[in-house]
Amino acid sequence: MNTPARLGIFTIGLAAVFGAALGAGRLAGPVGAADRPNASHNDMEQHTGHDMTHATMPGGLLVSEHGYTLTTTPASTGTFAFRIIGPDGRAVTAFDTEHDKRMHLIVVRRDLSGFRHVHPAMDADGTWRVAAPFGGPGTYRAFADFKPAGADPLTLGIDTEVAGETTPRPLPAPATTASVDGYTVTLKGALAAGRESRLDLTVSRGGRPVTDLQPYLAAYGHLVALRVGDLAYLHVHPDGEPGDGRTKPGPTVTFHAEVPSAGSYRLYLDFQHDGAVHTAEFTVTAVASPTKEGS
Repeated sequence: MNTPARLGIFTIGLAAVFGAALGAGRLAGPVGAADRPNASHNDMEQHTGHDMTHATMPGGLLVSEHGYTLTTTPASTGTFAFRIIGPDGRAVTAFDTEHDKRMHLIVVRRDLSGFRHVHPAMDADGTWRVAAPFGGPGTYRAFADFKPAGADPLTLGIDTEVAGETTPRPLPAPATTASVDGYTVTLKGALAAGRESRLDLTVSRGGRPVTDLQPYLAAYGHLVALRVGDLAYLHVHPDGEPGDGRTKPGPTVTFHAEVPSAGSYRLYLDFQHDGAVHTAEFTVTAVASPTKEGS
């Protein structure tokens, strides 16, 4: 999606699966969404797979929504295959391009390890295939983030088992720095439930700021957030875009996010440099916002 305009802000609704989740809330979802009132911000987009005004459950918690269903299909060894079944009971074959791709597939093990963001190819019959993105044995959550042609964006999720013995990994402690492939990413900012939070992620290598980040999926960075527990899904896009005349290619990529409830989240930042995509991971804790006067 190359729209320079502001990107909507998505919010996650919690509450014990979130108790049907604050009306399951204002969770925000994948691609394309409601604009924030500050038109000068030209900012980012958050999403849960559909416009927030139509959200009934947090993104990625459901395998079927608004008449669309995510189903896995048999595939050869080393391949993961799935389809999106539409309201007419047939595999969907028409998708709009969002952020340079017609399908974004995010997979992560249930313990929040083994994160991958990949882009399958679609057969003529609507079957999407990709080299198996799973890193080893365990239970994985697969999120299909897409926009059917002429319909609202959606994020559907399904669990997939990879056979073999595995030991759950403990959730890493909250931290403001992450190291990946020789890069250091520093997080500045904190999440506060119920209000917009600014997150600045700064990339350096060898102690020097990286000022030549490369566009990846029409942005200098992509941030996926998964809520600890139910793995509710958010996909956040940054302020600005490459070539808009104001957005610098690093070292800092800025995001704005709003979450309605306190708790733990795992953040995954994808960025591209020297022709390779890298993923920095953080554990963060959203704190409760002070109660507004008169509320």
